[in-house]
Amino acid sequence: MKETRSSLAAAVLVALALLAPGPVSGQEAAAAGPPPSTGGFYPLSEVHRGLQATAWTVFSGTKPEPMQVEILGVLRGGRGPGHDMILAQLHGAKPEYTGVVAGMSGSPVYVGNKLLGSISYRIGQFSKDPIAGITPIEQMLEVRDLPLSRDRDAMDRAQLAPVAAAGVSSPSATQFQAMETPLVMSGFAPEAIRLWQDKMKGTGLDVVAAGGGSGSSLKDSAKFSPTAAAAIVPGSAVSMQLVRGDLDIAATCTVTYVDPKRLLACGHPVLQAGPESVPMTSTDVIATLASPLEAFKIINTGETIGAFTQDRDSAISGVFGAQARMIPIHLSVHGDGKPRHLDFEMVDLPAITPQIVLIGIYQCLLQSNQTTIDTSYHLKGKIDMEDYPSAPLDVWASGGDGLPSSLQAAMQTFERFMRIYNNDARQGTIRGLNLDIEAIPRRVAVVLESARVISSNIVHAGDTVTVEATIQPWHQPERNVRVPVTLPARLQAGTLRVLVSDGATLDRTMDQPKFVPHQPDMDSALAQAGSAHAADRVYVSLLVPETQAGMEGRTLTGLPVSMSNALEPLRSGPDVTLNGESAVVAADAPADGVLSGFTVLNLRIEPGGGIH
Repeated sequence: MKETRSSLAAAVLVALALLAPGPVSGQEAAAAGPPPSTGGFYPLSEVHRGLQATAWTVFSGTKPEPMQVEILGVLRGGRGPGHDMILAQLHGAKPEYTGVVAGMSGSPVYVGNKLLGSISYRIGQFSKDPIAGITPIEQMLEVRDLPLSRDRDAMDRAQLAPVAAAGVSSPSATQFQAMETPLVMSGFAPEAIRLWQDKMKGTGLDVVAAGGGSGSSLKDSAKFSPTAAAAIVPGSAVSMQLVRGDLDIAATCTVTYVDPKRLLACGHPVLQAGPESVPMTSTDVIATLASPLEAFKIINTGETIGAFTQDRDSAISGVFGAQARMIPIHLSVHGDGKPRHLDFEMVDLPAITPQIVLIGIYQCLLQSNQTTIDTSYHLKGKIDMEDYPSAPLDVWASGGDGLPSSLQAAMQTFERFMRIYNNDARQGTIRGLNLDIEAIPRRVAVVLESARVISSNIVHAGDTVTVEATIQPWHQPERNVRVPVTLPARLQAGTLRVLVSDGATLDRTMDQPKFVPHQPDMDSALAQAGSAHAADRVYVSLLVPETQAGMEGRTLTGLPVSMSNALEPLRSGPDVTLNGESAVVAADAPADGVLSGFTVLNLRIEPGGGIH
């Protein structure tokens, strides 16, 4: 009887086992989607070789797909002292075909329903096996728990760190490196993209996925979308929008952790900028490109869901609904053809903002039908700032020296913008950059060939003399420019040197190099920007044998002996320069082009005339 009951019980158990559901299939897992971040965290201390896990990432569209993950072990100090890395191998048709893909960084890895960390690192570029490094979630949560900083200096003075591109600082750094953050650059010509890659080489932001599309062209794309934010889950792709508007630059990675207020992504730094303010958008993956050299995701940015506020060693953190602070740029090009306008916004991050100005202007000039190999440009505009007057910009570019005029114009404007934007003394934010660009359908280079004083070089104080400058325009006949000059009545008898020059030479004469190189403060930088002499004029300056001082971005000429003696002790410091000659601009005339060259004439001042 007992045997009969035992047999019956066994049969029932077998039947129940046959009816019970088996292991969840890949299709069922994909349909269910990734576990929520509320499921808890898998401790690093329990990670061991052979542990089975599941990772989620988007290969196409917006829906994350699962990948099987086999844990190979824990690499102690793999991300630096005290920062371990979990080593894993990916399994499944897609990851085994594509390998570890740029843009996959941040893909969450779960053991059961518990979050282990994010796929963030890869080995080399030609590895046959899809082996990845996982950043433990404990390290990423440290970024989540950081306070939101409102300190402008901390937010805006962060400099670009090479760790994202160079790899981890450990004995395995030659093998493991953070996955590149692929960029989509929309609206840029190949020449502009190559310039960006050259400037950003080694930063991790030089891998350009494609010139793909952007949600910034959509109406109200900068406006927060609660619907798009609500659709973000672990494994979703998100983008850090560096530029939006007529041009677009976006860096993409994958979401690891989501709570009602914020998300964590990447599992490694993008810029390691610390506190930041960068638009955060949803992302649609168009395709995942498999390549032994550089596999990456090709994306379109979507609607704005908030702002990234932290960029740290273990993760980037974004806040839903937060509004990023951007710098508006307005560029207008006019000439013989139809005027063209370019409007976009860029992030306020010293690591990349000047480079965005550079390629934005370069792209604006490249895309104009007025641009030819001989086209010259005249750029005039201003940098608007908080708490300071606007800084004027006046740039001429006529090509030459192996550089096309479009690149020359962009580089010169970039350098002038850098002097203001990267000034350590600046406290207010940059409110905007506005440039009006004239395209001139010829080279406007002009060379100063020679100069002479008409009639006699023997004169008296108070006389008016005429200086004749011979200039050579590009591929045009020489011509003479006559400049009348009235000599000051206070000149003493003797030899007077007269400088006939372009504006740049005159600026160098009036602002001599300091004994100790020193970055000027904002007032000095603005004074220098406002006092620069025009590039398209011939200047005649008297080199009077009187002391000249340079201080606070200004040039003081004709100083009395008592003042020069008082300034002499400051000469060896960073703030004051003294020169035995004062350059006094006596007259100028149009050169009808960008002048280069100088010459020095001698006048003999005879006694008589002037003030006695």
